[in-house]
Amino acid sequence: EVHLVESGGGLVQAGGSLKLSCAATGFTFSPDAIGWFRQAAGKEREAVACIAIGDATTRYAGSVKGRFTIVSDNASNRVCLQMSSLRPEDTAVYYCAPAYCPNVGFISKVGPDPWGQGTQVTVSS
Repeated sequence: EVHLVESGGGLVQAGGSLKLSCAATGFTFSPDAIGWFRQAAGKEREAVACIAIGDATTRYAGSVKGRFTIVSDNASNRVCLQMSSLRPEDTAVYYCAPAYCPNVGFISKVGPDPWGQGTQVTVSS
């Protein structure tokens, strides 16, 4: 099983920054890619970004491109999501998971592991 733990969420004013972390714990099977997803209250979960573990190729949703950066740190076995220029519409619970991270098209969660607890990001106006 892959056990990924999200952390780093919190309260921030619009225009501010936050850095989220996705850390692998216990015994894991390394996926080809890791994705960040988010779910706002009353909305469906959506993909935010993904990164290929092998070559660090990245993808971003159009709504966050230019504002968010996904970075892998293989030495510490974690993937971070650096968020800047945050907007109230970025408010959501953020999750990380093994992902299908194609060059073009939809980013999606892969594998049998359930979604984790996520970490709450709240952006105030």
